[in-house]
Amino acid sequence: MSTTPTEVLAFPNIKAIISDNGTAEVIVAGNSRVVPAGETLQDLRDNALALVVAEARTLQRPVRVRIEDPEGHGELIVHPDGNVESVSYEPRPARRRTGASTAAAPKVSDTAPAAAPVVKPEPAQPVVERQPWPPLAVDTLPAEEAAPASEAPQEAVEADAPVTRRSLKETSFLVSAPVLEPATQGWRGTLTRLGFRMDPSAEELSEREDIRTVSQHWPGPRTIAVVNRKGGANKTPTVVMLSAILARYSGAATVAWDNNESQGTLGWRTEKGAHDRSVLDLIDSSTELLSPSTNAAEIAKFVHHQTADKFDVLRSDENEEGDHEVTAEEVDIAHQVLTRYYRLVIMDSGNTARAANWRRMIDHTNQLVVPVTAIEDRAEAARLTLQTLESRGGHDAELARNAVVIVSESTDAKRSMTGDALKRAKAEAQRIADGFEPFVRAVVRIPYDPALVNGPIRYEALQPATQRAWLAAAAAVAKGF
Repeated sequence: MSTTPTEVLAFPNIKAIISDNGTAEVIVAGNSRVVPAGETLQDLRDNALALVVAEARTLQRPVRVRIEDPEGHGELIVHPDGNVESVSYEPRPARRRTGASTAAAPKVSDTAPAAAPVVKPEPAQPVVERQPWPPLAVDTLPAEEAAPASEAPQEAVEADAPVTRRSLKETSFLVSAPVLEPATQGWRGTLTRLGFRMDPSAEELSEREDIRTVSQHWPGPRTIAVVNRKGGANKTPTVVMLSAILARYSGAATVAWDNNESQGTLGWRTEKGAHDRSVLDLIDSSTELLSPSTNAAEIAKFVHHQTADKFDVLRSDENEEGDHEVTAEEVDIAHQVLTRYYRLVIMDSGNTARAANWRRMIDHTNQLVVPVTAIEDRAEAARLTLQTLESRGGHDAELARNAVVIVSESTDAKRSMTGDALKRAKAEAQRIADGFEPFVRAVVRIPYDPALVNGPIRYEALQPATQRAWLAAAAAVAKGF
């Protein structure tokens, strides 16, 4: 099957790069995927193309891919059926040995007239073929061909160098350790305010460290995916709380995106702006939003700002028919727009791990968060979600191993729960948290709070203990950046 190159979209941008050190990666829309190792260069090429074919099958159309390897670079068209067409390929120029450019000068005949020396040209030195792996580099040539300079002059220079004092670059008058600020909380804080300087407690130091962690900036945008295949697992409250805390403390432009394949509830639990636009409107206007001449404030036409918690919300489609399912390519477009305007993208998700938009979300994810309420079917769904990602290998498996699991005490609990019932609820939350501990990077427990159960979610409406727990959860997530 032949395809005219101009008929194949250049979106998403795909590169297959094979390095001289024997490693390879496929980069799709800025997201790197490690290529399985191979014994030969051709093995690496085949493994890289297998990933590109999978991408073409996901999009259900041919894709363009730029290729770079130790032998050259070019462009291919890869079809969903595995057929590959070459658009262009330019081999790297062969390297010459150093000795080829330093051949001895030809001898002049002793009997020839001085004014007209007869010179017999030497045959051209053959070009040494470049080794297929690794490429022949000047610094790997034999010692006799590298034409090293005599070391004697350097030794003489070093011997004549005058003895000097230590360089001023080797010292500093700045204090390296930060000054510990006095306590501000508890009885220690009370005594400090009365004029008795007290060091902070271990609890206050831990809170300060979590604040420092969530307040940092990092190079480039980051995407967090909040996933669980079971409904009612606290996904939406988790998205709202992480967005609020990271936006408040870091000051980074943050957007919460409802990536439900049809219609999600993030818009119901957050503040609505002065319009009804959703992710589909943003996708329709993506060309304008990605134009270099578009002002950054134009994104406000499509998102809903949270006035107290300082982040924006991109709602899912809410048309009455609800018949549009977001595709993988639409996720690519929306993600490209959002990462131009925001440093932090936090994605809510649906319950179908097989959906095209769910799987594409994972491709863009830097940090995975798995929320779960302390109910066994929600916990089992969380386990299956992680197991599914781990079984896929590569980037998906790495996300599962470095996931943060957030265990909330059951939102089905009643405010009137006391005594043994509360103890059982806390014990069940601890049991589930302990069960996930060996398999993920971090597990954080969140106490029950009625402010998270119904209606719009606001950070300031939470009890202090709940705010502190969510701060710890956000810090655990930020450590993955």
